[in-house]
Amino acid sequence: MDAKKEIENVVNWIREWFEKNGPRANAVIGLSGGKDSTIVAMLLVKALGRERVIGVLMPNGEQKDIQDSITVAEALGINYHIKNIADAYKGILSQFDDPSEDTKINIAPRLRMTMLYAIAQSQPHGGMVINTCNRSEDYVGYSTKFGDAAGDMSPCSGFLVTEMLQLGEELIKEFPGVPYELIHKTPSDGLSGKSDEDKLGFTYAELDKYVLTGEISDPKTKELIDRKHKANLHKLQLMPMYHRES
Repeated sequence: MDAKKEIENVVNWIREWFEKNGPRANAVIGLSGGKDSTIVAMLLVKALGRERVIGVLMPNGEQKDIQDSITVAEALGINYHIKNIADAYKGILSQFDDPSEDTKINIAPRLRMTMLYAIAQSQPHGGMVINTCNRSEDYVGYSTKFGDAAGDMSPCSGFLVTEMLQLGEELIKEFPGVPYELIHKTPSDGLSGKSDEDKLGFTYAELDKYVLTGEISDPKTKELIDRKHKANLHKLQLMPMYHRES
């Protein structure tokens, strides 16, 4: 992949999208301190200018690596807010006697998306919520429906994790204040206490090779990827709607 060319293409796409859908709107993005939100934030600053990008940090109580998100926001020179979702999270959980582990994990990203839209709607000229998912995550549904899978536009949904790394390494040449190690930070949802790859059961390198070439060495891994892909396609599709005959 020609990372420089793809960055130019994405930046132009972002500008064109905003010109059509919100010429004066700010871009509102949740900053986790991981590679995806960091890379998308850099693309937004290149496309719109730092004054139109709003970073939002949303710890659920105490977040050990929150300084990573602050570092990104300050390196890019964007305004940012810290909004703790702990009270809202505990309030929802208090209504359940015995919530499942998946229930507890998915409440947080849905609350974070609620916060992003609240901040977007509070902008003087409106705001657009930016999705930070990548193609690898989307392929196997590694996101929360109506949580981090939501948003008004998605600049990086066409790039696999291995390609995101290439974009990140090229972008930090223009933003030297962004630490190199954040681009290569072990991907984690920050919710389960596990890395993405531990939860998925395979590496992103294996997944990306399979998506691009159809090649994979382990039949069990192929079966797992195929099953996740099929089971989670609904996250990428519009809600089915019944249309009655007139």
